Amino acid sequence: MTGLTGVLAALPAWLLLLAVFTLPALEASTLLGVVVPGETAVLLGGVFAHQGSLALGAVMIAAVLGAVAGDTVGYAVGARMGPKLGARTTGRHAERVQRARDFVRLRGAPAVLLGRWVPVVRALVPLVAGSSGMPYRRFAAYNVAGGAFWGVAVAGLGYLAGAAYGRVSQVLGLAGAAVVVAVAVVAVGAVLVRRRRRGTDRRPEHGS
Repeated sequence: MTGLTGVLAALPAWLLLLAVFTLPALEASTLLGVVVPGETAVLLGGVFAHQGSLALGAVMIAAVLGAVAGDTVGYAVGARMGPKLGARTTGRHAERVQRARDFVRLRGAPAVLLGRWVPVVRALVPLVAGSSGMPYRRFAAYNVAGGAFWGVAVAGLGYLAGAAYGRVSQVLGLAGAAVVVAVAVVAVGAVLVRRRRRGTDRRPEHGS
């Protein structure tokens, strides 16, 4: 590994697990997910688990706990704000809040589970659920189910991505070389065609 991934892989295991927990936890509680998706750290955690830096089970547990805790805080913040949520937002942020409201209104409590798979909306659904008066017990049931499925699935995908990392790198390297060769062939062919056309144009016509 090289670059940022290599630097992260050199960090202590507990610090990597803390990142896997923290990013999903901050996603809805601080609206960080509007800018940085929470699955970023979870996917990387899965990759590191495949490489032996972390235990896959630990990555999954950290991801699930972070997702559930973050959405719980987001719900509490939304319940405290109530109808004021989105009142001071304008432009793109107001559109995102309205999108989350429409999603919750259309799906009801299952929106908490389904919204976890929709970028940006995922960070806003808990707040909207809290501000809309959704009973906490219903929210909690879907929050735990959605967080558990999401954390396990995303960490698993990261693990599979780690397994394919070497193959993907090789394929990309071969593909890059093939593209360079193809471009060179096309460029040389274009030059030869132009020269041939110029030579044809310069030939004197018979009988002149």
